[in-house]
This record gives sequence, structure tokens and C-alpha cells, in this order.
Amino acid sequence: MSAPTDRHDAFARALHWSMAVLILAMLFVGVAMVSSMTLRPSLLMLHRPIGIALLVLVIVRLVHRLRRRTPPLPADLPGWQRAAAHGSHIALYALMCAMPLIGWAMVSAAGNPVVIWGDLHLPPIAPHDPAIYSVLRAAHTWLARALLAVFLLHVAAALYHAWVRRDGVYRTMAPVPLGPRPHDAHESTRTESGAP
Repeated sequence: MSAPTDRHDAFARALHWSMAVLILAMLFVGVAMVSSMTLRPSLLMLHRPIGIALLVLVIVRLVHRLRRRTPPLPADLPGWQRAAAHGSHIALYALMCAMPLIGWAMVSAAGNPVVIWGDLHLPPIAPHDPAIYSVLRAAHTWLARALLAVFLLHVAAALYHAWVRRDGVYRTMAPVPLGPRPHDAHESTRTESGAP
């Protein structure tokens, strides 16, 4: 494992922000697919390969994260916020893995190929069965809502750290290192509060 750092490395940041854009795009595409039957076929052709790309990226990201140390949270962060941060990250990773796998299984259960590009298809991972398809479709819908909720909580927490606490947490994953380093932010808080 690498030594502790005050920022995630460039590869982790690139994965984070590219996945954030793709997840947001997937959520919008999913809503558009439900609301527009005209656009549905073309949106499906976009939705499926992006979903598989996200599955690959989340696996790469998990492996990368397990091999490297992450920047520590501020020492003065309340315990419940530490637990919430840890829990929300687990939920995000679980949902990012589950959503494309359930989508892949759902398409398989519908008897359709998962078209990646042109003639490149993925093999089915569930039997062709309308009952299984129905269960998977419901699960995909509810998990998409859960992913949106956790995604929005994650954004809210990032803005809280960036604008309210100003403790350097946002800086650890920011595309460019704006704001104070975590240590500098802590010292600034101590100075403003009159701490020695």
C-alpha cells in the first residue's frame, strides 16, 4: 500500500468524475426511456453499453481503492458523520455493481442480447423467463431510485464539506486542488475559534 496522502491520486479522481458523469447520464436516459416510446429503442442502444462500461469502471475503481490508501477524514468530524460517509460509500459501490448486473440479467431474461457495439453481444446471465424479467425490472427501477437518492446525498455531503465545514474533504477528490489542505483548514478553524 502507498503512503497516506492529502488527495486521491489522478487515476482515482479521473475514475470518480467520469463515473459521476456516466451515472448522471444513465439516470436521465432511464427516465427518458420510460417517458418516451419513440426514443426508447435508440436510448436502449445507448443505455446498455454505458451500463456495462460502468460495471467495468466500478470493478477497476474497487481494485484501485483497495490497493491504495485514501486521505483520512478530519479528526474533528463527528462519529455519526464518519459512519454516514462510510455507509454511503458502501451503498454507492453496491448499487454501482448491482445496477448493471441486474440490468444485464433483466435483458437476458427478456430474451434479448446485450449489444455492446455492432455485432459484439454479451452472453445471457439469466434464463429467458417472463417472471424473472418482471422481478428484475422492478428491482432495477427501485435500485435506480435508491442510486439517485444516494448520489444526491453524496453531492450534498460534498457541498457541505466544501462550503460549510471547509475542512479540505472536497479538495481530496476535486478535479483541481481548490481550497485549503485538510491540515490548513483545521488550523484555520482553530485560529478562528481562538484555539491555541
